[in-house]
This record gives sequence, structure tokens and C-alpha cells, in this order.
Amino acid sequence: MLPNRSERILARPAEYNGYPVQITLANHAVNAPTPLELPTPSRTLCQAAGQAIRDFDLIRDGDRVLVGLSGGKDSMSLLLTLRHLQRRAPVRFDLAAATVDPEMRGFDPAPLVPYLERLGIPYFVERYNMVRAAKQGFSGRSLCSFCSRLRRGKLYRLARDHGYNSLAIGHHLDDAAETFLMSSFYGGKLRTMRAAYLNDDGDIRVIRPLIYARERQTTAFAERAGLPLIQDNCPSCDAKPTQRNRMKTLLADMEAEHHHLFANLKNALKPLLEQDLVPRAGIEPRGGRRDDDDAQPLRFMSQPVTSLR
Repeated sequence: MLPNRSERILARPAEYNGYPVQITLANHAVNAPTPLELPTPSRTLCQAAGQAIRDFDLIRDGDRVLVGLSGGKDSMSLLLTLRHLQRRAPVRFDLAAATVDPEMRGFDPAPLVPYLERLGIPYFVERYNMVRAAKQGFSGRSLCSFCSRLRRGKLYRLARDHGYNSLAIGHHLDDAAETFLMSSFYGGKLRTMRAAYLNDDGDIRVIRPLIYARERQTTAFAERAGLPLIQDNCPSCDAKPTQRNRMKTLLADMEAEHHHLFANLKNALKPLLEQDLVPRAGIEPRGGRRDDDDAQPLRFMSQPVTSLR
């Protein structure tokens, strides 16, 4: 049987846009280059991730975690923070990264290949033509949502193909706060991104270990560590100001006056963040399995929302 596309790129000596690829699924490489010293995330960034992992039981002993790596500051910070915690955590878990390349002009994940290879992190790349896919199957009002769901589906497939049970994505507290305001203002619902949920097929757990972290923390880490970032080049997202940009500006203005704004939002949003968490024993989560990019509304039930601890 022929290997799938990601294996053709990364499971044997090859090239990706001119870069030699030697990463293997056994987490080592033939003719491996000199190892790269792991950049150390800030103490506050590690504390935020560690607290979220504990509060929401995001990473469990024996988990195989695949990080969705866009090449931006948030996903790169997530990957390196998890790598740092992996060496110190009381639980053992495997870690790898995957990028979905939409084959759009200006987006080139090739520089990530030698960087992750030197860090010893298995890395998979899946390519697809987003423009062609949109012309064939796009329906609805948001091209961004269509693209996001398409990428997420391909990440699920990569996780299945390579035996990873968790998909980690780099959303942070700023994202959760912006999503909450957007849903409240424009949708009339109390909802935001969840810290963890199970996909519709019930085989991949999606987790957000940076959900307590601030965007300024990932920005500072990326700049200090000189991470090889891939710039976002989506013409749809950059075409005009978005609702999310307006929420970001609003929150920045409010935080300038109220310095504890995000600490208060973190506490206020926790019941939404922990909606439908997947329990350890495999019990069906409240409300069933749902695959959602952003959020689910908080349902007011006869029993109160309780904490995890």
C-alpha cells in the first residue's frame, strides 16, 4: 500500500521545497543534524499552560499529542511549551507536530522542517489546494470558517494515520475573550472556545493548553527565542477589518483602564471553558460529542456547573 501524502514527505529521505527531509516516524532521523538547544518559554507562560492542563485534565498519562502547527507565534509557542513541560511533567506523553499547507502564494512551511528536525520533534505536512477546494465545496457566509474546518479535518486524519489521540491547538485567553464578546454581541449567546472537546467521530480529543495564556506572552517568547515564524497570508482574513479585530481593540482599550480585566475574564469564562469536558472513564460528555471550531452555548440545567477539583 502506498504511503499517504504526509508519509511521502516526511517518512523517508526527500525534499520539501528544497529542504532535505530526514524525519522518521520513529522519532529519529537518518543522518540527523546537530541537535538544537530547546528555547525555554517564560516561567509565566509555562505556569499558564500547566494550570490549564491541571484544571481541565488536558494531557493524561500515555497520551500521544499532535500539535496543529500553523507556523505562527501561538502554535509555535504551544509546541515548544509542551516540549518543555514534557521533560518535567509527572505524566508521560508523546509529542509531534503537523501543518496543513493550503498551497497559497506566500505560505511556505519549509523552514519549519529543519528546525523541528533539529529539535527532534516528528513533523508531518499535508498539502491541499484551498482555492480549488473552496470553488468545489464552499457554501455559507464565512470562507474563514470553511477553511478552518477543512484544515481541522485534515489534522484529524493525520492524527489517526500516525496514532495520536489528542490534537493540541494554540488558542489563548485573548482568543477566548474575543470569541465570547463576538458571540454575546452578534449571536446573543453565552459561548466561547472550550478547553477540550471530543470530535464528532469520538476518536480525537481536541485540547487548548494555552487557554489561560495571554497573546502578549506568546509574542514575547517568539521574539525572544527568534522562532522561525510563517506569516499569515490569507487574502480573505486580511481583506477588511473583522469582528474579531474590533473585539481585540475594545478589550485593549478596556484593559488600559482596568489592569485586572483578563484575570477577571479568566474566572468568569471558566464555566464556558469547561463545558462538555471528556471524562477519564470514557463516559459520554454532557450534551454528546460535538465537533466545533469555536464554542458551544452554556446550557442552564437543573444541576449547577461544578468545578473539576
